[in-house]
Amino acid sequence: MDIKKIVNSLVKKHKTRNPFEIIKGLNVILVPVPLEGVRGFYQYFQRNNIIYIDDSLPEHEQILVCAHELGHMLLHKKANALFMDTYTGFNTTKYEKEADLFAMELLVPDETFLEYQEYTTGQIALALGYTEKLIKLRLNQK
Repeated sequence: MDIKKIVNSLVKKHKTRNPFEIIKGLNVILVPVPLEGVRGFYQYFQRNNIIYIDDSLPEHEQILVCAHELGHMLLHKKANALFMDTYTGFNTTKYEKEADLFAMELLVPDETFLEYQEYTTGQIALALGYTEKLIKLRLNQK
């Protein structure tokens, strides 16, 4: 699965990297709701794609969570990771890592890293407002 290719196709089609605009264009139902223990999750229910996001998160985090859940929708549509993680003990780490990579590919284009090529991953993370773990994940996939 080529995540970069999927993201580039999505950006080209929707002419934006804003995950909220993309899900609107894909007719995804967005449910901003107070959540406990998770920042968001994706659900496929009765042929509807639904993304739930904790509405108490700051806007920057809501954008990241939306991009992450969009990744689950496009990469893992049939996998109910929340159910698997909660009830089966199935290791969902691979799904989460792929959704994180999808989010970072969407939110941080290659051109941005060209601007920061003289900086450490920690400095880039601080400048962009993401964790260093997410920046490293994105850089290792270039």
